[in-house]
Amino acid sequence: MGINHATSGAAVWFAATATLPALSTDLYPLAPMGVLAGALVCAGAALLPDADHHSATIAHSVPVLGRLAARTVEDASGGHRHGAHTLFAGVIVTLLAVLLGRFTTVVPLLGRVPIGPAIATIALVCFALKARDVVKRWSTAWLLGLLSAVAVLVFSPDNPVWFPVAVGLGFVTHIAGDLLTVEGVPSLIWPIQVKPPRGWSKTPGLRAVWKRNGYLSVPVLGHAGSVREHVLGVGLALYCVYAFVAVAMQAGHVDLLAVH
Repeated sequence: MGINHATSGAAVWFAATATLPALSTDLYPLAPMGVLAGALVCAGAALLPDADHHSATIAHSVPVLGRLAARTVEDASGGHRHGAHTLFAGVIVTLLAVLLGRFTTVVPLLGRVPIGPAIATIALVCFALKARDVVKRWSTAWLLGLLSAVAVLVFSPDNPVWFPVAVGLGFVTHIAGDLLTVEGVPSLIWPIQVKPPRGWSKTPGLRAVWKRNGYLSVPVLGHAGSVREHVLGVGLALYCVYAFVAVAMQAGHVDLLAVH
């Protein structure tokens, strides 16, 4: 469900950024506020695969145009949980995020800032907030998305790698979440859809993992919207609250050091 996809996206981002100092990658250091902004971007990106469904959160983001865009993606990808729910689509979306990350502009006092990621952040954060039902009105969600974009402009690192990583992580997290449901996801090598041999599809247990239509599933969560999914969602939400508080406290500590 959208609410749990958004939560899992934020949780994965918090978990990933927690390991960055040890990995010593180009993404680090991220300022605490940059971590928070990235969590919102990743949460919003975790909803992108469901742009192939006319009733998804994204479809309601903009009157008329939202549904039209969702219908277009749905038709182009072959329907819900088809082409848009594949690693192939994830690669395309990540490459588009890389291109967006290269759009920069010079702002007085701030210098050169990533205008492309900031603009994309407005929409991604808006989707995440509505999926989590944090706000009721779309106008409020878009306003908060705009404020988050300002945070991206001010606090994002000079290296543009963080943005496509956040988008890619969110997208793949969505696919992983759907993989854990009975409905499953298309083949990992889509658009090639490999179907199991006849003997496999007749074997209980095995046929639930590799379905007759070629879909893959590790159905530990049961059907989408199950009690198990909600329990996992609550656990991830608690982790996000813990991570948010920890990062916010770190931000306050950094500010105190700057004052002294």
